[in-house]
Amino acid sequence: MAITCGLVVANIYYNQPLLAEIGRTFGLSESRVSLIATITQVGYTLGLLFVVPLGDKRERKSLTLLLLLCAAICMAGAAIAPTFALLAAASLLIGLFSAVPQLLIPMAASLASDEERGRVVGKVMSGLLIGILLSRTISGYVGAHFGWRTMFWAGAGVMVVLTAILARMLPRNQPQFAGSYSSLLRSLGTLTTELPVLRRSALVGACMFAGFSAFWTTLVFFLESPAYRYGSDIAGLFGLIGASGAFAASFAGKSADSKGADYALNLGILLFLGAYVLLGFGGYYLLGLIVGVIILDVGQQMTHISNQARIFTLRPEARSRLNTVYMTACFIGASMGSFLGGIAWDHFHWPGVCGVGLAFVILAYLLNRFYGHTSSSTVA
Repeated sequence: MAITCGLVVANIYYNQPLLAEIGRTFGLSESRVSLIATITQVGYTLGLLFVVPLGDKRERKSLTLLLLLCAAICMAGAAIAPTFALLAAASLLIGLFSAVPQLLIPMAASLASDEERGRVVGKVMSGLLIGILLSRTISGYVGAHFGWRTMFWAGAGVMVVLTAILARMLPRNQPQFAGSYSSLLRSLGTLTTELPVLRRSALVGACMFAGFSAFWTTLVFFLESPAYRYGSDIAGLFGLIGASGAFAASFAGKSADSKGADYALNLGILLFLGAYVLLGFGGYYLLGLIVGVIILDVGQQMTHISNQARIFTLRPEARSRLNTVYMTACFIGASMGSFLGGIAWDHFHWPGVCGVGLAFVILAYLLNRFYGHTSSSTVA
């Protein structure tokens, strides 16, 4: 499950180190071409909202295989896109059909005992984070040496191979929900209304993902600017540096099991805040940028694992839908972060990007500290 999550989620992030090259292909400004990252995340958000809830209704293996085949077709479509508009349309669908990890994470949580659920979710999320970060490393190298279209062709091939492997290895998993699809979607609103902890986790997650996405969407522009003058291959290597956050996933899961989710969550927010302060003042120095990337990714991973460990304790029979609410909010935040990060870079360059990141993490702290704390919602 961890390997599958990493390979599939990579589809969403291949484009980020390639944005400058894509912009040159179609003659676009940096702020406009950054919309590719935003549109892909919007597609992923739509997949979370309309596809992932089916994990509580339809057999998960067959649903997973169908999504992987559709993702492969859309990756190939992006590789041959003759215009920016068609590339944007393909990117939207790539995001939509790459929601597979959010079907597998609740499945892993359902297989784990209460005492080790945080650790198990953390292990699967390690694969997810490695996929996110190493996808940037791989695509940066491939884009610099073989062109950005080659990366999309390679991604399509990976999806085909993964489909064949999972068809043999993934166990069948029958969900419990027996209602209609419309009632399934309506239940998302019911769960959100009834569970203040879910609302708080979703809002905090959205803010953290926004700050995270603002950084990674604009990093390639910063590295290609006069401050560094690096290419997309070097930008991709920063994903390898950030992969250190994968080690935090296991620690965050164990901390959530032993000390409660709030402990790891608050620690993650503090690290994220410190990372952006460091990046704002020291990002123009390579060492400061590297250390900032590591701390940022560790902080993000800790908050994310802690939030998921917390919500999966609320309604065991509805974990796919709980994850849908949470992750939809996260990727709405990610889309907003990419959009605002691109605008901030266009007008204020690196200080503007760091200002956007700091604003989001401060908002996350305030929401976690003051929102949704009632006597009936003390689930942590």
